[in-house]
Amino acid sequence: MREHRVFILSGPSGAGKTSLAQALVQAVPEALLSVSHTTRPRRPGERDGHDYHFVDRRCFERMIAQDSFLEHAEVFDHLYGTSREVVANGLAAGQHVVLDIDWQGARQVRQRQADARSIFVLPPSLEELERRLRGRGQDEEAVIRRRMRDAVDEMRHFEEYDYLVVNDSYQAALDDLVNIVAGHPERARAHGAEVAARLLGDGAERSYA
Repeated sequence: MREHRVFILSGPSGAGKTSLAQALVQAVPEALLSVSHTTRPRRPGERDGHDYHFVDRRCFERMIAQDSFLEHAEVFDHLYGTSREVVANGLAAGQHVVLDIDWQGARQVRQRQADARSIFVLPPSLEELERRLRGRGQDEEAVIRRRMRDAVDEMRHFEEYDYLVVNDSYQAALDDLVNIVAGHPERARAHGAEVAARLLGDGAERSYA
């Protein structure tokens, strides 16, 4: 029987990693999506315990002091963390545990969970990433520009990851993820490094001040 693992999904805001993570656990019955804790305000349509466990900063900091998190990080002035208990229980139940976290959290998980596998989700271009962010209709111009700056910074860490998946076609990207989690990474498309290099080259030429 194949060993069950922690799979880390990271990527810039707007790359589609969260929707892909949700679709992944639907496509792979033995995979569980860990629900993170956050101090971020709940957005319209989000459900506590389904999208996130929404807590205040005092509660989150108490959990840090109790070493309740496998990883935690501050992103866009809000705290996010992955429960140790949720991950341990998922693995003990014979499931892969999928974490939707940023590069900071991914580093912490790799230090504590040496057999974890990490996947970085890339947009096909910076233009497409910006189009997706604007298409949400929920951020002001200054926030969008900040997200684009942070996206370029986050993509600089792509070489720390085991696999790269380009979300240029949602179904193709999902198929790549399914193949990786199912133990067939050789079936996934292999153009991620080329796309990442081009994205960083484009990012170096642009200003999102």
